[in-house]
Amino acid sequence: MAGAEAAGASGLWACDHLFWHQPLLEPMTALTVAATASTTASLGTCVLQLPLRNPAVVARQAATLQTLASGRFVLGLGVGSHRGEYEVAGVDYSRRGRLLDEGVAVLRRAWAGTDDDRYRLDPPVGHIPIWFAGSSERAMARAAREGDGWVPLFVPAAEYAGARGKLLELAGRSGRDPASLDTAVVVVLCTGDNVEVARKSGTSWLADLYDLPPKAFERHLIAGSAEDCAGAVSAYHDAGAAHVIVLIAADETLEHLGPLLEALPRPAEPQRTVELGVAP
Repeated sequence: MAGAEAAGASGLWACDHLFWHQPLLEPMTALTVAATASTTASLGTCVLQLPLRNPAVVARQAATLQTLASGRFVLGLGVGSHRGEYEVAGVDYSRRGRLLDEGVAVLRRAWAGTDDDRYRLDPPVGHIPIWFAGSSERAMARAAREGDGWVPLFVPAAEYAGARGKLLELAGRSGRDPASLDTAVVVVLCTGDNVEVARKSGTSWLADLYDLPPKAFERHLIAGSAEDCAGAVSAYHDAGAAHVIVLIAADETLEHLGPLLEALPRPAEPQRTVELGVAP
């Protein structure tokens, strides 16, 4: 974590699965450790599946983390897409969108203060940014209506500008200032001198992570030299993504992240960042 920040990553993001086919760290706990091991990097969940959790508990966890991180925490939320997790958790998969909306309302009431004196946050945190995942119509409408940011996965760079434009248009129709939304994207990446070797290695790593065939990720993975990968990341910045969260499809994360960051042009706009997503 400290190594990623020292290498130049502007943020550290942890994913969330409650029931998964391989061991995963609990994201809020992992990010608490990251808060003590970093000083400037933003910290976030990418993304927490709120319908699988008690929102009052999440509100307190997030408030604690925001305090320990001195305001650097962003709560990324989504519903996920794995029905099996919901079945094992005993949560109705068909109600996941409604449960997310209801949970967000609980979060914001808790952070703003509550009529129940038995639930107090000390110190009070006020507002914690919430970024919503997803590129479906419902997900984008939710982000436009009540999100502080939008962080989709598996959106090609060629399609990102159009999707982002739609999001901002929806925000304007909802009576919000489109400029108030942070727009981000998650990309998966594997560097290597030989593009075919890097692609095979990266898709195999993703196949193991998601328990799916490698071919499922061939069109989503950015693979090649650090310079080529840096060009692909820059394409997202040019399409309007202020934050590009990079999930390195390899175990040796810093061996790929360092050369990538070195190959990136110095941003003309300081708000354009490259951040590290950590899955396992």
